[in-house]
Amino acid sequence: MSDPSFANTPEPPYYAVIFTSQRNGEDAEAYGEAAAAMVALAAQQPGCLGAESVRGADGIGITVSYWRSEADILSWKHHAEHTAIRNRGRRDWYTRYITRVAKVERAYDWFAKTAP
Repeated sequence: MSDPSFANTPEPPYYAVIFTSQRNGEDAEAYGEAAAAMVALAAQQPGCLGAESVRGADGIGITVSYWRSEADILSWKHHAEHTAIRNRGRRDWYTRYITRVAKVERAYDWFAKTAP
């Protein structure tokens, strides 16, 4: 069963980049376009396994992207378009963000049974 809201990751181990941000509320349309462009661009990068993202009404968002290796993560971090958008985010859209990198050792999946 596939749900596009969830990343389709392989069996561990792999890496997760957890990006937690607080938006300032400025220029929401431009931010939404840039965020969508970055998710699409990241998906094209070597080693990208997918991403999951949510944003609350309070402006706090969490995006978790999954990667095959730390080298793939560093390549993405230094990608020119990603760097430009990150700098714009610091200037125009965020009041704070935290990036965490973790190695996924185990992953579990559960689905509710559907009616027959």
